[in-house]
Amino acid sequence: MSNLNKIAASFRDPSGFMFRRDGILYRQVNKHYQRQYDQLAGSGLLESLWKQGLLIRSNEVDVQPAEKETVYRVIQPEELPYISYPYEWSFSQYKDAALATLQIHKQAFEKGFILKDASAYNIQFVNDKAVLIDTLSFDIYEPGEPWVAYRQFCQHFLAPLALMALTDIRLSQLMRVYIDGIPLDMASKLLPGSTKFNLGLNLHIHTHAAAQMKYADDTSAKKQNKGQMNRNAFLGLVDSLETTIKGLLPKGVKTEWGHYYEDTNYSDQALQEKRALVGKLVEQAKPKTLWDLGANTGFFTRVASEKGIFSIAFDIDPLAVEQGWQEVKARKESHLLPLVLDLTNPSPALGWANQERSSFLQRGPADCIMALALIHHLAISNNVPLVTLAEFFAQAGKWLIIEFVPKEDSQVQRLLATREDIFPEYTLEGFERAFSTVFHIRAKEAIAGSKRWLYLLESK
Repeated sequence: MSNLNKIAASFRDPSGFMFRRDGILYRQVNKHYQRQYDQLAGSGLLESLWKQGLLIRSNEVDVQPAEKETVYRVIQPEELPYISYPYEWSFSQYKDAALATLQIHKQAFEKGFILKDASAYNIQFVNDKAVLIDTLSFDIYEPGEPWVAYRQFCQHFLAPLALMALTDIRLSQLMRVYIDGIPLDMASKLLPGSTKFNLGLNLHIHTHAAAQMKYADDTSAKKQNKGQMNRNAFLGLVDSLETTIKGLLPKGVKTEWGHYYEDTNYSDQALQEKRALVGKLVEQAKPKTLWDLGANTGFFTRVASEKGIFSIAFDIDPLAVEQGWQEVKARKESHLLPLVLDLTNPSPALGWANQERSSFLQRGPADCIMALALIHHLAISNNVPLVTLAEFFAQAGKWLIIEFVPKEDSQVQRLLATREDIFPEYTLEGFERAFSTVFHIRAKEAIAGSKRWLYLLESK
């Protein structure tokens, strides 16, 4: 019997859903979507978006559907190595996702379609581009009808971006609480009063929020609004959103680790020697996927990504991740994805029955984890015992490349300067003892020009 697994994240859409059969990812297109699907297939829109890298590629396949009574077609999309969420994106990633959504919507409109869904969760990053992953997001445009996804776009894209740019860059984390998008009345209250003088923000957030509240229960108003938007007004709305988003730029915020590699106790030569050593251990592990935890801008992550290994550079600092993404785009890199992650409070499982959005660990394990210049922050700044750290890393990946930073190191002394040293187990011997409970030590290398050690560990 075939192994079948329906993907919980796609249960809301009557047009279809994702499922796995024998480990392969498919999307079932339901009969509910037959008319739209047939018109899409003959319009040339999908092929055009594929060529531009704006839509994930898919092919019709002849496989047993997940639900025979509702099926119209089964398609097989290109499967991505990792699914990220909006609260894990840097500002520019979020902005790129918003502008890609509007670009797709405009091109669809020229072919007689609209985006009926404008969810940020429908966007992923492939190479250095934002890409739509939901082929069933399109609907046939009915002349005179307003854009049904306008509110969703404002809540999923415009509100978070405006708050990140004009209030606090960390407010993207509100999307962890409001997974259906940040309520516009909340965004209106949190934004500076001066934004009411910004034409786009006033229209799409402040006035939009007020209208929502005024007509929340007024069905007559909804009926009156139907059929009132002509083609030019429709395009004007989209252009206004695009202009507003392009005009958003984050405030210059200095964070603790944003310039980490400009302020280390490594010489340039020692840094390059460490990079070469990391490369040697990566070659020994031979991973297909690698997660670099506490990666800053991704300097060492690129040791793996430049070898063709799909690598994610996770860091708590949104500005470090921002810089990392800008470098990805400038270099047109194809195997590196920077993401925002607080390792002491990582992305949890969210949504209906805690199944719509997977937790950080549920989206693993990776073949290899890297934790360079990280363990002292977790063990000393956050009081996480070494044994607990070892168990976590063993869950996250098979191989672990980890740097042990001793107490004598200036970076550890910096952490201990403002607190009592209550960490007697934090020694080289204590580290090896704790990690040996769940890992085999496969390599141990001294890092030149420091008292640090680099390890390659394999989970038991």
